[in-house]
Amino acid sequence: MNKYIVSPLSLAQVKAQDVPSLLDEAGIGFESIDNVNWAETFPYKPSVAFRMAYAGDNILLNFQVTEDSVRAVAPSDNGHVWEDSCCEFFVSPVNDGTYYNIECNCAGTLLVGFGPGREGREHLPENVLQKVDRWSSLGRLPFDERVGQCQWQMALVIPTSLFMHHPGLQLQDANMRANFYKCGDKTQKPHFLSWNPIALPKPDFHCPAFFGEISFSR
Repeated sequence: MNKYIVSPLSLAQVKAQDVPSLLDEAGIGFESIDNVNWAETFPYKPSVAFRMAYAGDNILLNFQVTEDSVRAVAPSDNGHVWEDSCCEFFVSPVNDGTYYNIECNCAGTLLVGFGPGREGREHLPENVLQKVDRWSSLGRLPFDERVGQCQWQMALVIPTSLFMHHPGLQLQDANMRANFYKCGDKTQKPHFLSWNPIALPKPDFHCPAFFGEISFSR
């Protein structure tokens, strides 16, 4: 099982656009998302990595991607972002059998759901999603697929208030189960990569049994 230590940063306020440079200054390196769990059917493997830190009640998340095309068609939050060039963070903040799926396409359009499994998930309301600050090196406007190698970054500032079913959540010393993904269901080369490997016969990210661990250090 993969494990990741999330370091604290002493910052009062953070904007998503500043996250990459702040993590650079803190010397926080990238962790690869490189498990191609269904290589026979979906062999394409873009270069994908993530890194995290936290500041007060905010999780700072930065993805870095190089892929052969990019797509950002989803017009608004809670749309079909997984069909685009999409990075995802699934996390169980506490051991209660539930998790949040935080999915963001390369234009910063979000989908966030909550529940115990794939079926019957609750999409969080727009006023809650708006609390997540987002930045993309490709801008924030939707666009059709652009074929050709592209390098891009995305950063999110995720407040603990996003985890609305777990009020009062504290990050310091917290241990959570999580996985990180890269997908693009309707891109020229569909792909399904994960940080922690998934031992299932077909693509399925809604599988908390295969989550890794993230620990928020002091």
